[in-house]
Amino acid sequence: MRSKTISLTVAALLALSTGVSVAATEAAQALPVVHATAARQVLPNWVSNASVYEVNVRQFSPAGNFAGVTAALPRIKTLGTNVVWLMPIYPVGKLNAKGTLGSPYSVANYTAVNPDFGTDADFKNLVDTAHSMGMKVVLDWVANHTAWDNPWISAHPDWYTQDSNGKIIWPAGTDWNDVADLNYNSLGLQAAMTNAMKYWVTKFDIDGYRCDAAGMVPTEFWNSATTEVNKVKQLWWLAEDQASGDLLNTAFSSNYNWQLMDALNHVGGKDSISQAMVGSVANYPSNTFAMNFITNHDENSWNGTEFQRLGNAVKESAAIEFITPGIPLIYNGQEIGMNRQLQFFEKDPIVWGSDPASNTWTAFYSKLVKLRANNPALWSGSAGGSLNFIANSNDHLLEVWRGQGKNKVIFLANLGANSIGTKLPVSGSMAGKYVNFATGRSVTLSNGKKVSFTIPAWGFTILSTVAAR
Repeated sequence: MRSKTISLTVAALLALSTGVSVAATEAAQALPVVHATAARQVLPNWVSNASVYEVNVRQFSPAGNFAGVTAALPRIKTLGTNVVWLMPIYPVGKLNAKGTLGSPYSVANYTAVNPDFGTDADFKNLVDTAHSMGMKVVLDWVANHTAWDNPWISAHPDWYTQDSNGKIIWPAGTDWNDVADLNYNSLGLQAAMTNAMKYWVTKFDIDGYRCDAAGMVPTEFWNSATTEVNKVKQLWWLAEDQASGDLLNTAFSSNYNWQLMDALNHVGGKDSISQAMVGSVANYPSNTFAMNFITNHDENSWNGTEFQRLGNAVKESAAIEFITPGIPLIYNGQEIGMNRQLQFFEKDPIVWGSDPASNTWTAFYSKLVKLRANNPALWSGSAGGSLNFIANSNDHLLEVWRGQGKNKVIFLANLGANSIGTKLPVSGSMAGKYVNFATGRSVTLSNGKKVSFTIPAWGFTILSTVAAR
C-alpha cells in the first residue's frame, strides 16, 4: 500500500514558481509541524552517511537462498552500499497463496526462516559476514496481516479483524485476499508481535526494520513496540508510508519518498521535482528523513522498470535521488541496468551476467554512492546540509546547491529533450574549489562571477568540494 502527502507554504511555492532562490530549511520553519510529546527514538550513528541496497532473496541468485546473498556481499560492499535490506525471509503461507510460491508478505511464522532460503545458521552467517565487513542488515517486517495458515489464526482468532458474522477478513480496501488482517485492539497480539520483533534482534543481531504498510497499523502500537525492541538494541526504523506524519514523531526515523518518485516519473518541468525536494525537508521533524528511490520491488514488479517509466531520464533521476535530502536506495539488479520486471509470486532469478562488477551501470551507481559518502552535505538528517535553489527562468533547468560547513555540492539538471546553456551565478558561500563529477577535473567558482555550463538533454552536472572516488 502506498500513500503520500506534501504541504508547502504559499511563499515557498511562489518562490519556486517565480525562480526566487529559497532555502528549504527556511521553508520548514514556517510549516505547522506537529511534534510528539514522547521522546523519539535515537537515530543510530551509522545511518547518516549510509546507502541502502534492497535484496529480493527469492530472485537474487539461481538458488534463491541466503548463501547466494552472502556470497554477493563483497560485490555489494564494493558498490559502496552498506545497508542490506532483505525482503521478508519468513515461511510463506500456502493457503490461498497467489501464484506458485505465494507472496513474501504472507507470513506463516514470524520466528522462523523460509526453508527455501536456508537454515537459521545460514541466516546468522549472512548477518555475521555483513557485520564483519562493516555492513548492516535490515529485515522487512509485516505487522498488518498474516498468512491464512499462520498458527495464530486457529490459536487466537480474536487477534484478527472479523466481519459481522465472525469471519476473519483480508485487509479492507485491498485485493490482498491471500492474507488475513490483524486487529490491534488485542493486547495479546501487540505483545506477541513485539516479542517476535525482539526475537530477530536477540538471536541474530539485526540492525533495523523496514515496516510494510506501516500506516495501516496503529501508531500507538509502533510507539510502544519500537521502544521495547530498542531496549535490546537501537535500530533504524523505516516506514513504508508517507501520509501518516505521526509515525515520525516517536517510532520511525524514515519513511518512503513516493512524492519524489512520482515527480520523477512525470519529469518535464522543475516545479513538481522542486516541491518534492522541498518536502523532503519541510515535512520532516528534526533528524527524520525520507528514503529516496527510483525503483524497488513493488515499483519494478507492478509499475514497470525505471527504464519503462523514466525513459532517457534514468541517470538524471538517479542523480536527483542522491542529491535530494534523505537516504538513497538501490534495488538489486538496478546496478546492472536490469530492464525486466521480476515476477512477484514465481521464481524469476536476476540474470547478472558473467561479471556484474564491470557493468557500466555499476560504475555509475558506485560513483553516486561514493559522492554521497564523501560529502557530508548529502548526508541524512541533521548530519546533512541545507537545500538551496538557484534562481533561473528556464522551466527545464533545475539548479540547487547543498552545504554543510565547508562541504558543498552543486547540482544542475536538464529536465528536457534539448541541450541547455546556462551561466551559473556564484554568490556567497557557493564560491570555492570543486571537482566535476563527470570529468574529475577541478573547477574554481569565484564570488560574483558567472560560470558557463552546457547541459545535454536529460543530463546533469555535479560539482562537489570532495571528489566521488
